[in-house]
Amino acid sequence: MNKLLHIDISPEDYFDKKTFENILSKKSSISIKKLSYRIQKESLDCRKEPVYHLNVLVSENNDLPTIGIEPFLNVKDSMPVIVVGAGPCGLFAALKLIQKGLKPIIIERGKPIEERKKDTAKIIRNEGINEDSNFCFGEGGAGTFSDGKLYTRSTKKGNIDELLRLFVHFGAKQEILYQAHPHIGTDVLCRIIKNIRNEITLHGGEYRFSTKIVNLIVKDDEIKGVKTSEGEDIMAQRVILSTGHSAHDIYQLFYDNNWQIEPQSFALGVRIEHPQELINTIQYHNSHNLTILPPAEYSLTVHADQRSIHTFCMCPGGVVIPTPDKNGVMVVNGMSSSSRRGKFANSAVVVGVDLEDAKKYSDFGALSLMKLQQECEQKMYIDRCFAPAQRMTDFLNKKESSSLAETSYHPGLISMDLHKRLPKFVSDSLIKGLFLFDNKMKGYITQDSNLIGLESRTSSPVRISRDKTTMQHVQIKHLYPCGEGAGYAGGITSSALDGINVANIIAKELGV
Repeated sequence: MNKLLHIDISPEDYFDKKTFENILSKKSSISIKKLSYRIQKESLDCRKEPVYHLNVLVSENNDLPTIGIEPFLNVKDSMPVIVVGAGPCGLFAALKLIQKGLKPIIIERGKPIEERKKDTAKIIRNEGINEDSNFCFGEGGAGTFSDGKLYTRSTKKGNIDELLRLFVHFGAKQEILYQAHPHIGTDVLCRIIKNIRNEITLHGGEYRFSTKIVNLIVKDDEIKGVKTSEGEDIMAQRVILSTGHSAHDIYQLFYDNNWQIEPQSFALGVRIEHPQELINTIQYHNSHNLTILPPAEYSLTVHADQRSIHTFCMCPGGVVIPTPDKNGVMVVNGMSSSSRRGKFANSAVVVGVDLEDAKKYSDFGALSLMKLQQECEQKMYIDRCFAPAQRMTDFLNKKESSSLAETSYHPGLISMDLHKRLPKFVSDSLIKGLFLFDNKMKGYITQDSNLIGLESRTSSPVRISRDKTTMQHVQIKHLYPCGEGAGYAGGITSSALDGINVANIIAKELGV
């Protein structure tokens, strides 16, 4: 018989296995020798002295329920479904298609993860950018080189537990099944992406790497297939479009063909980097447990002058990386390994941008916000992947920094007045937001922190219009825009769930 225990426990007792099991034994009245258990939920409460809140399922007869996944089927000779893009949305759509007995043909403009890592290493060394294989494009998508966070604010996106079980099946740690803020880390994600590829090909799915989509084959308002840059026509009755938020050429394709798209509000700002030790001290209130607690994180949202200023993709113990997808633009992001044991904490700090801010580009209609995004990325460019930066205190005082704080950013920072490179409404809002952040986290404002530009790819500035029920494009039958690039997700989890949802709908339509 199973029992569910609710436990509040100190970090010292939780991380000492013998002590922890003795507590479980006492609370459940099950002897240590007969005790088996599984943590169901874990959250760390730091409002006062840090304490873990746990839900633990215990058993005396080792009859804990198994954790499984839906089996994968052999789809070698099954009906094909084209999946454009091998990011989290496309990959998990492909896995669900196989589970339903359909054959995914994955078309990815970038390279397999092994080759992609070589291209991203060149970017870090400031040796140039491959425009189709970088931190944005390639197997695994932009999420591969990130902190690998696996939580979403929305509980309506889909079956999150199913997604987490799939990640564990492909190599993630069991802990992600119960942590309040699960993450994987880039080092583990790279292995998981390769394991997913092996599973897909083993069961008859196909990959087409280094293959770029240049057009859709549409007849009588119905998708028939896609045209590639190699001049090949790949045909299928269903096409899932999951190209990611940086595929501006896809938005342009829709715009040029008068296929319906919409402008979508997004966010602009900087990536802010603090010493991780400082964030630990602030968040854990100088706790004596600092050496055993995980690197601290934070999430902040404030409003000033009717604008939202918020943090995004916070990476404890991480590094700041250059993520432009072509020459002549500057974009940065954050990344961390599974251990999160780096010296620095970094996070996007961004300001909401809406259609009113892109009036100068109104002639471009649905692409107006994308044009504003592109202008800001070009204005932030200096040379190769050198990034403009400013100490936080100097940014608040509107003066160029005579020197910069220590950083994890490998290509190199160059001191610049970011006010001259950011839109005025963004820099003004950031100043107000940083002071409000410091009210919530005393010590957040410090001269030991750099602001690094530009953070502009938190979400897509364009939405590809689709029907809410069928998830098909509103004009093109059997075309399914989904994920972050289509404007229906924000991050690994919600993107993957959107892909799974689309695959389920396709399977239901086809009666499989």
